[in-house]
Amino acid sequence: MTGLNLIDSSIIIIYLLITLAVGLMMTRKASQSLDNYYLGGRSLPWYMLGMAGMASWFDLTGTMIITSFLYMLGPKGLFIEFRGGAVLILAFLICYTGKWHRRSGCMTGAEWIAYRFGTGTEAKWMRFFKAFMTVVATIGMLAYLIRGTSLFVGMFVPFSPIWITAGIVAFCTLYTMMAGFYGVVLTDLVQGAIVLIACIIVSIMAFNLVPDTATLSSLAETVTGNSTWISSMPRWHTEMPAGYEMYETLILFAAFYLLRNVIGGFGTGDENRYFGARSDRDCALQSMLQGVTVAFRWPMMIGFAIMGLFLINSLFPNVDKAEEAAAIIKTYNPDVEQGFWHELTTNVINSPDKYNPTMIAQLEATLGAEWPKRLPVVSYSGTINPEQILPAVLLNSVPTGLRGLLIVSMLAAMMSTLTGEVNKSSAQVVKDIYQNSLRPHAKNRELIIVAYLSTAAIVAASFWMGISAKNINSLWGWIIMSLTAGGLAPYVLRLYWWRCNAWGQIGGTVLGGIGAVSQRIWAPEMNELYQFSLMTGLSFVGTIGLSYMTVATPMPVLRNFYKTTRPFGWWGPLRKEIEPSLFAKWRTEHKNDISALPFVLVAQVTLFLMPMQIVIKTYDAFFMTLPIFLAAAFGVYWFWWRNLPPKDNPGTDRADPLAQIHE
Repeated sequence: MTGLNLIDSSIIIIYLLITLAVGLMMTRKASQSLDNYYLGGRSLPWYMLGMAGMASWFDLTGTMIITSFLYMLGPKGLFIEFRGGAVLILAFLICYTGKWHRRSGCMTGAEWIAYRFGTGTEAKWMRFFKAFMTVVATIGMLAYLIRGTSLFVGMFVPFSPIWITAGIVAFCTLYTMMAGFYGVVLTDLVQGAIVLIACIIVSIMAFNLVPDTATLSSLAETVTGNSTWISSMPRWHTEMPAGYEMYETLILFAAFYLLRNVIGGFGTGDENRYFGARSDRDCALQSMLQGVTVAFRWPMMIGFAIMGLFLINSLFPNVDKAEEAAAIIKTYNPDVEQGFWHELTTNVINSPDKYNPTMIAQLEATLGAEWPKRLPVVSYSGTINPEQILPAVLLNSVPTGLRGLLIVSMLAAMMSTLTGEVNKSSAQVVKDIYQNSLRPHAKNRELIIVAYLSTAAIVAASFWMGISAKNINSLWGWIIMSLTAGGLAPYVLRLYWWRCNAWGQIGGTVLGGIGAVSQRIWAPEMNELYQFSLMTGLSFVGTIGLSYMTVATPMPVLRNFYKTTRPFGWWGPLRKEIEPSLFAKWRTEHKNDISALPFVLVAQVTLFLMPMQIVIKTYDAFFMTLPIFLAAAFGVYWFWWRNLPPKDNPGTDRADPLAQIHE
């Protein structure tokens, strides 16, 4: 089954060895202090942080799932990925939430809680719950990454995908333990460059493969059944294959996904890259660079989708054969669960002598002599598994050498995201659970050891959850529309409403979190729109209700937060204390930030859409999108770029989050 020869394998091994060497070199510097380990000493330049952000958001599993929707829908798949893949929250980070969080001087999002709510008993509990829920969310996110990785590597190696994935994850964990944030950012810079090269190569290959728009449209309809595949505009009703029927009302889902990202975007920003940025200007520039570079992802993914159409058309002239093959395997393996379907089919392909000879004979009779080449893309439901399109294309449609480079780029994308997420979550375990609640006087060496242990524990829990998931789409949908939606209210209201207190944060976090976890256990098939509505509602009820039922945050704490962060929103009691001429400057900054936001959102979406339109050669659609992009870009320039802090005064003021403020 494996398509990796000596050249491809050598490229991958060399890449992994170089990465490990970097980790070893950075170990001593990273372990000097927690500030060095988790934030790179707050001295890294904006372009390194921006590339690190691009690489960490450019994950392997996300690339596979977005490719699957582009394969099924064409460019319209972008609107499904308003759910998270289009990273719409980046617009808020560009405009203002990144700099708001940097001004706190904090190391983690949970430490930021003490800065916002003080150091009372309720604030300490909130810090604990915030860190705990972050760890839960990270485990869910890493499970999603691990599940995608197992699907990916199973296409290339003649061994168990679970064990190969375990080896890759262990490697990433070891690297993160050794190198800390220095190593994460440094390798993200290299990995980001590799990924961008891969984007360009795949886009050019796909562009050359498309003869003309009409031929591509006909091919797409034959393979996917979608008659409007080349159209960029979403429709109220869109054809979807078995297992994805709920997305047929595409406009409705896109609207809910947009709403979810707008609500979530208002509260985003508590990331290491922003806490570690040198200035407000650097926050803005790193976010801009991240948005521009992540746009390269979209022509690459539509490129994989196009090559997937040609590949599936050649492998399955009669798609009914996929259903027959799935039925044969289930007949002889009636107890197989959907989550372990890929593990089973991989083992059947690699070791057919270990399975019933009649089953193997029937598979060959159904799929032909090349059945080992066709079976990997057969889903549990008996359809073509769209989540397997990307690795199938790499295996069957890319020449030797280039295949190795592209596999390295995909592994680099996975490693960047995994190391970044683990680093962030481990920081909260150490700072906000262990040091804050258990061992406040722990020495640096002890804290570094706890960082190592917490990293290993988080990855182990994620691995178990990931390998047992049914598919990556359902897992991603739960993370975005249930788990993180259950924390939206406390995440947002803390920045804009003075009356939001620590008890309210606890209420919203716990109520929404319990709801999300309960839903995953007892109602895993719940529609994503219902998940979002229910969990978001629970989080707002818990946050607002408990805030009003308990005393407000001490005024000195609120005063410090308001004067250093300088947010807009419902801050009436604090606003009156600000000298009018100073508040006028704040008001001008707020006006520009808010005005720039819709322009950045439109520019971002059209920037993602236009390269896909070029790759599939729908030039009429491109020239309709281009004026919209140019108008949005002018708005970004007018309201955002012109008002960036100057280089000689980039906004370097930062609060002391540990200052005890009492009156």
